[in-house]
Amino acid sequence: MGDPRATTEQPLLDVRGAGLVRDGRPILTEVSLTVRAGEHWALLGANGAGKSTLLSLLGARTHPTSGTVEVLGHPLGRVDLRQLRAYVGHVDPRHDLRTPLRVPDVILTGATNTLERVPRWTPTDEQRSRAEYLAGLLGLRERSTARWPTLSQGERGRVLIARALMPEPRLLLLDEPATGLDLAGREQLVDRIDLLQSTTPGLASVLVTHHLEELPPGTTHVMLLKDGRCLSAGPIHETLTADSVSKCFDHPVDLTLESGRWSVRTRRVPGPG
Repeated sequence: MGDPRATTEQPLLDVRGAGLVRDGRPILTEVSLTVRAGEHWALLGANGAGKSTLLSLLGARTHPTSGTVEVLGHPLGRVDLRQLRAYVGHVDPRHDLRTPLRVPDVILTGATNTLERVPRWTPTDEQRSRAEYLAGLLGLRERSTARWPTLSQGERGRVLIARALMPEPRLLLLDEPATGLDLAGREQLVDRIDLLQSTTPGLASVLVTHHLEELPPGTTHVMLLKDGRCLSAGPIHETLTADSVSKCFDHPVDLTLESGRWSVRTRRVPGPG
């Protein structure tokens, strides 16, 4: 397989009629999605809607049961998944790191695409400089001597994003990155993702969440998933409506957009009389 980063003409992600069946139960059904360079997608839906499963297809972590999935121009099933994953930055908050590495060392594991530091591997000066740059971009410069077990959940999330960006991927996948964060941690994370999106024009991203408040202002597109099916997908300001979100979550809501940030509240039904 050639370097996937060389395929610049086609979409970064091209999913057509993808389905996935697990233990005889359909998890995804006839899902289609196209993501191009510079687009920032959000996958929205209730728990169990199939968001993380779809992200695992986009990250070349599993194959579809039906349909086709092309990642960086390469069809799944015809390419070495391990090699392809090296060009996709996949951020999973369930990062099972056991060694108390310092922040720069955790970031540098993104260069080797390994959970732990590779024995006897020495990063280049260029790699060290990039790790330092990414730590600053994600607001971690003051935590450079901190070790993984001492980091807050929010700091860990930002470290993992920096780690995913080490090999300069064209595609960044974020699986519920704000899980378990308090208000300050969530806002710091959203701010840094927004800064990343605005300062890396060629990068595309897909973010999984079920909270509209977690969407960065730079989000350009959205897909609403329900029971493994796509309800609607497209530019965010056309797709994300009170009616579409109410249908997606089976709950009547009203949406508010202010300074690029979304908020949601239950739609109040007028009482009798």
